[in-house]
Amino acid sequence: MARRDSSPDFIEALARGLDVIRAFQPRQPVMSLAAVAAATGLARPTARRILLTLEQMGYVRAANGGFELTPRVLDLGMTYVLSRNLWEVARPHMEGLVSRTHESSSIAQLDGSDIVYVARVAVPKIIALAVTIGTRFPAMQTSLGKVMLAALPPAEAERVLAEPSRSGITARWQPAGAERAAALREVRARGWALTDEQLAPGIRSIAAPLRDGEGEVIAALNVTVHAAETPVEVLTGEYLPLLLQTAGAISADWAACQAAPQVTVPQPASPPARPAVALP
Repeated sequence: MARRDSSPDFIEALARGLDVIRAFQPRQPVMSLAAVAAATGLARPTARRILLTLEQMGYVRAANGGFELTPRVLDLGMTYVLSRNLWEVARPHMEGLVSRTHESSSIAQLDGSDIVYVARVAVPKIIALAVTIGTRFPAMQTSLGKVMLAALPPAEAERVLAEPSRSGITARWQPAGAERAAALREVRARGWALTDEQLAPGIRSIAAPLRDGEGEVIAALNVTVHAAETPVEVLTGEYLPLLLQTAGAISADWAACQAAPQVTVPQPASPPARPAVALP
């Protein structure tokens, strides 16, 4: 595999290790050495060394003649989520929203042309696509993604959407440039987004932006329903006001958290050593 970056600061071995972790897909939890090598473009000896290193570190384990990820991989994503304090701030508000709507609610952030879920309070329901922390979907076909794309200047949104999706999902709706631009203009005008089975059959959702103290959109919050159970009129008429209220409360708390002074508590000085006393 050719070196992908000529910078002297680029660590190719680290990049290859991350490539191996990303090679594991939701529908392919156990992969052979040959499959990992093929998916990453690495030579088999290189892929083997990386897998054995990850195994020693606890991120993969041997399984059924191949390898699978361990739950420790979640630490990599949760470190990001917890470092931002977004989950800590949003959780009580999301739980309140779910208790009133009896529907699942999630927070996602934009990563290239995809969204990545960073927080979720779920209601057990059978839907076409399973969602967990770290799940990745094409942004344009989700209400969460539309909200965050609409927050970008139009030219920037098109540049982002030109990047290939890494979600592995083929969405039902594949809009051309003019249709995408019109959809995002509508979201900018009304301040929230609706997706009606554009990602997959049965998935209908609304989303609203989450903002920081500067008014910048940092993430989006949604309510997701099953299309066969909840009509659009209920989603936009009953749940939307609750969603907007919750998004506003999370944004206010996040802004307050950012504004709070960061105080470093000084450590008490060690008491001076007592002079030695000669014993008689």
